[in-house]
Amino acid sequence: QVQLVESGGGLVQAGGSLRLSCAASGRSSSYAMGWFRQAPGKEREYVAAINWSGRDTYYVDSVKGRFTISRDNTKNTVYLQMNSLKPEDTAVYYCAARNTQTLRLPGLRYDYWGQGTQVTVSS
Repeated sequence: QVQLVESGGGLVQAGGSLRLSCAASGRSSSYAMGWFRQAPGKEREYVAAINWSGRDTYYVDSVKGRFTISRDNTKNTVYLQMNSLKPEDTAVYYCAARNTQTLRLPGLRYDYWGQGTQVTVSS
């Protein structure tokens, strides 16, 4: 069982940056990690993911070139660096984990979820 706690959300102006963190309670070095977001009235969106080693990543098209996912397995933490933020990035961002060494990150189903952190981008 892994517990995930997100942090780093907040209010930022368009064009600004935020870095989200997701700390895992247990040893998560063998887990694929993902970030999702959900805006009011919209379906949950798979934003980014990283495999257990950090070698492979996935991004949804709308964030490519602006967001970067990374991980520090010594700290059991995954990060989402978000630059050039836009109002349409406003959402609750969730961290997720799955104990797998798969390289097939798109469409991966996750077993563990955090409580989410709010990101609000003002225009």
